[in-house]
Amino acid sequence: MVFMVKRHIAIILARGGSKRLPRKNILDFHGKPMLAWSIEAALESRQFDRVLVSTDDEEIAQVGLNYGAEVPFLRDSAVDDVSPSSQATLGALKQAELFWGEEYDSVSQLMANCPLRDKKDILDLILNFEHFKVNSQISCFRFGWMNPWWALKLSSEGIPDYLFPETRILRSQDLPPLYCPSGAMWISRTDYLKAEKTFYSVGHIYFPLDWISAMDIDDAEDMAMAKACFLVKLQKQQTEKS
Repeated sequence: MVFMVKRHIAIILARGGSKRLPRKNILDFHGKPMLAWSIEAALESRQFDRVLVSTDDEEIAQVGLNYGAEVPFLRDSAVDDVSPSSQATLGALKQAELFWGEEYDSVSQLMANCPLRDKKDILDLILNFEHFKVNSQISCFRFGWMNPWWALKLSSEGIPDYLFPETRILRSQDLPPLYCPSGAMWISRTDYLKAEKTFYSVGHIYFPLDWISAMDIDDAEDMAMAKACFLVKLQKQQTEKS
């Protein structure tokens, strides 16, 4: 088979069997199925030759089609809740290449449960990835009031075991910032993803988003907070335009 080389494919992962928040990827999020926000952000960024929804679920596939994504096949691997997302993306990438007879320079993995990541965030992530010419890049956010420098484990009697005992009495403003990975958008050169089977390839870098854009929704409390943060982000955007 002769493959046509395409520049960039976005793969939106949207498995059907979520347990902590059943059917979370198509639950209503401010008037649209949650999945729709990721599809629209990817399409509006105009950075992708293809925007593919990878799912094992017919209903989710139809939602993807309704909002403009391509869903020509269902996921044929990594449909359980223990397979890493990189494995699911690699499987979808292989299916896409065979189905369309195409190869891609790079692949972006977007999680459907990150509806607050918008087209500007996608553009910023891609520009940074291309500027530094790295093998892979992972989105993250800076910790705020939940300061991990003060993290501890507790015994059943409430006895603390400090992860960073040397920093537990320091003020937050005296400590360097720490960051946490987010599922908002991971990017990799396809050859490196195939070779190393992970976005954490040699030489990978991180790109910080603001914590609202980077939010992952996994349970009902996350959903409630994300819906409130959506209004905060919307108000901020409207203020910046005026």
